[in-house]
Order: sequence, then C-alpha cells, then structure tokens
Amino acid sequence: MIKEAIATGDTVEAAKEAACRELGVESYEAEFEVLELPVKKTFGLFGGSPAKVRAFVKTKPAQVAAEYLREILKYMGVGNVEFSIAEEENGAVITITGDDIGFIIGHRGETLDALQYLSGLVSNHVENSYYRITLDIGNYREKRRDTLNVLGKKMAAKAVRTGRNVSLEPMNPYERRIIHTAVQTVEGAKSWSEGEDTGRHVVIGPVEGERPQRRGYRDDRDRNRFGGRDRYDRYDRGGYRQNRDRRDASPRRDYGEGRFSQKQESSAGAAVPAAPRQEIKGALYGRIDVAKKNTEEAGE
Repeated sequence: MIKEAIATGDTVEAAKEAACRELGVESYEAEFEVLELPVKKTFGLFGGSPAKVRAFVKTKPAQVAAEYLREILKYMGVGNVEFSIAEEENGAVITITGDDIGFIIGHRGETLDALQYLSGLVSNHVENSYYRITLDIGNYREKRRDTLNVLGKKMAAKAVRTGRNVSLEPMNPYERRIIHTAVQTVEGAKSWSEGEDTGRHVVIGPVEGERPQRRGYRDDRDRNRFGGRDRYDRYDRGGYRQNRDRRDASPRRDYGEGRFSQKQESSAGAAVPAAPRQEIKGALYGRIDVAKKNTEEAGE
C-alpha cells in the first residue's frame, strides 16, 4: 500500500517538507518525485511558478494493522496504548502495551484472537501475498504455549495408560498445532482434529487404537475396593451368613405376659422348662421398722 501527497513550494526542499507534513512522516521515511522545478519571475514581476513535488510512502502491512487496532481500541475505551512491531518472515508480531489492558485478552484469549483475525484481514489487503499478524499482550502467547504443551503431554500419557481417547476443548488452528507437536513427543500416542468451524478440537488416543471397554467394569471396580471380591461376596463368605448361623444356634427367648423367660438346654440337648414365676403379695417396696422388730424378738 502506497500513501502519497503532492505539495508545492518556492523551492524543491520547501515542497518536500510540505508533502511530508501532509503525510505525517519524516523526510527520511518518504520517497520523492520532482514534478516541476521552480521558475523565477521575469524582472521579479511577471511569470514564474513554484516547485511541485510528489512524496510517497510504502506502508507496511504491520503498520496498517497497528493503525486499525488503534482505532478499534479507542472504541473499546482504551486510548493510551503503544504498539511495537517485530517483523518476521511473511508476517509480524505486534505487541500492545499500556495500563489496564488485560481485559483485551478475554476468556482464554478469545478477544485477543478476534482482534488478531481482524487485523490479519486488514494487513492482507495491503499486499497480494499472505501476511500473518500475531498479537501479544503481557507475554500471553508464550505462557499459553507452555500451558498447551504441558496439557498435550499429560493427556497423551493418560490416553496411553487407559487405552481410551481423550477429547480436548475447541481451539484455533495455532493452538491445535501446539497440541499436535506435544503429543508427538509421547511414545504410543497420536492425535487428530475433529469437528468443524468453532467446534473443531483435538482428540488424543493410543496408536494401536482405543481398547474395548470390559463388561462389568463397574463390578470390577467394586471388587477392587473390597479386597479382590465383589461387595456382595462378604454375605456369602462368612460375613452376613455366619452371623445368621450364630444367631440361629443361640438360645431362644420366649416373650409372654410382658416379660421374657429364657429356655435352658440340658447337656443332653433336651429343653428344660423355666422355673415358675412366684407371685409377690403386697407392696413390692414396704417400710421396715428396725426398732419394732428388735422388740418383738426380745419378747419372744
């Protein structure tokens, strides 16, 4: 993309300075083309013409993207920001710095990714070739890369250990590439992408394929919890049944007239009837007069 301006002046240098002011750049940043040389007036009164100069600047795609982002952030209420551009092969990294701009990152970088996508569209209109724009705030990209690298290795190890596939959350193409690279470092694991558009995600599984799940898997877990046997086996192996047999062999109690009498068994095994109950006449608890009783005994 080329920005240009045409200006005039009494001299060529004056015309160049006027064109640079119109473009908003310094003279060393622009290129010039002299369209007309100045012509002096005849006798200082007649004729003459000023110098005419064309100044133009080849705008880089990253600069166009930065200016576009500046306008977007103004609408978001962020005005005091600075942009630093680091050129790369077929692209550039734009780092945004300022006060209280952490909210621009958004949930898991969703807002930052959206701004990166829009700025990439703008930069690709500058030149016909592909130009990649990467936005970064507070070294977020590097921290996110480390997190995804650890996540990919951890989930790959889990897939190999359990023999089951593991599906991750939807990610953009850049983050999916990081996961795929991390999985390749784990022996016996592989990864692939599934889904479409915003729902596309990474699936990690064992190289030999997902192992079929055993029947009675939940019963096996219960068997492991109860020392290698099923949780109901304890009723068959002496727990509940032995207690029931012990209870059957114990003496029985008969309940009658509000009180119980226990059957006794002789050594021969025959049941011995319980002793008859003696009835107590009078009050169960009476007054005992010790002095009177002693007097009656002495009189006898």
